[in-house]
Amino acid sequence: MRIIGGRLKGLRLSPPKNLPVRPTTDMAKEALFNILTNTIDFEAIKVLDLFSGTGSISLEFASRGVPEITSVDINFGCVNFLKNTAKEKALEAIHPFKADVFKFLAQDDEQYDLIFADAPFDNPKLPQIPQVIFEKERLRPDGMLIVEHPSFIKLDHYPQFTDKRKYGYSAFSFFKALD
Repeated sequence: MRIIGGRLKGLRLSPPKNLPVRPTTDMAKEALFNILTNTIDFEAIKVLDLFSGTGSISLEFASRGVPEITSVDINFGCVNFLKNTAKEKALEAIHPFKADVFKFLAQDDEQYDLIFADAPFDNPKLPQIPQVIFEKERLRPDGMLIVEHPSFIKLDHYPQFTDKRKYGYSAFSFFKALD
């Protein structure tokens, strides 16, 4: 696992082996950030990384200059790894929280420019993530939601759905807040 771009490009991450994670592959992450590089200004957005795991996506955003990143995961080991890595690399933009994602969304009243959600693929609530985010109005008016999920799952029934990109067994579904 490595950082694909930005000031930490090439940095290899070595999280503890016992964490219950399935990190986004480097290939899929590189494809995702190629898409994002052409559509957003990293230095002008506020990001929410849900089910952040090792923090690979949060670290990638921070490496590219995102000024504020909230990372949420329920696993204490994951949150500690991200906290320690962010501190070691002086990435003050990253704010890790240990919390159940759905409880966090119910209580949080912030809005974000970009929300990335990478729930465990066996999480039965994974298909409900867009509904919860849009009901709670967590995206700013021109905000973007990206959900990583198994490629066989379809999330295109949401009116906010805009695109789906497949990378092997994984896929990213993109959503835009409706005006």
